[in-house]
Amino acid sequence: MQEGLGPRPYDAATRRLIESDPAGWLRWVGLPVDGPVRPLESNLSTVLTEVDKALRVEGPSPWLAHLEIQTGRDPELPSRMLQYHALLRHRDKVPVESTVVLLRREADGPELSRPYDLYGVTGQLTLTFRFRVVRVWERPVEELLSGSLGILPLAPIAAVPLAQVPDVIRELDRRYRRDASPEIARELWAATQVILGLRYDRGTAEQLLRGIRGMRESSTYQAILEEGRIAQARQYVIDLGTEKFGPPDAATIALLARVENLDTLHQLLRIVLRTSTWQELLAILGDH
Repeated sequence: MQEGLGPRPYDAATRRLIESDPAGWLRWVGLPVDGPVRPLESNLSTVLTEVDKALRVEGPSPWLAHLEIQTGRDPELPSRMLQYHALLRHRDKVPVESTVVLLRREADGPELSRPYDLYGVTGQLTLTFRFRVVRVWERPVEELLSGSLGILPLAPIAAVPLAQVPDVIRELDRRYRRDASPEIARELWAATQVILGLRYDRGTAEQLLRGIRGMRESSTYQAILEEGRIAQARQYVIDLGTEKFGPPDAATIALLARVENLDTLHQLLRIVLRTSTWQELLAILGDH
């Protein structure tokens, strides 16, 4: 997700959901599942530190699925999708299916309702790129409630009026109790609470979830919030460093992507104004 600065717990929540049920997500966005599906680890290459989630389908002819989750509008998203598509295809030498999942209406824009066309200097069309777009608020809530566990937490932000959301929450409770272990159910409730915040204010979300115990205190919920804070701090380092040193190269981005300690990122932020280059700034990482 490329929506600028600020806490981004949705990144962590949706990544966890996709990783917990990759085949379910592919079926939900309309892609075939003709073999085992496994998430690609983000530390495998620089491009995977940029995409939200890439999945490999080991069917008769292997292929990759790139899922990009958006909560805010990015007019440059089609260009980024083309970049990610080309890099993933070049890296793995297999076909790539690209999908954008919009979690809020504010993420939509006219650039997502047409092919991404590029023209040469003579005005000739040189490239047409298409990717599928899934708008969660347009999907029937029954579709999600009857789906697999990994997409269930999206149900409260599907096509459902507020008056019916308590019924949706009760159905989630029934499904989580019936189909998930207590540990997995806690993870699903943690994701549900985070995703509710995309549509409803904190007070409304808490009222909707009243009676569901242990979510805010759960280690999973706290882990999602922590991942959001880490992503925020890392983005601050990149933005401030770019302003002072210029854009980071691929090796610098990859190195920062491996920093998962919030205190270390805060230390980088404290010294960025006292250093002169990316190399000087990141030299402190040798001590961690």
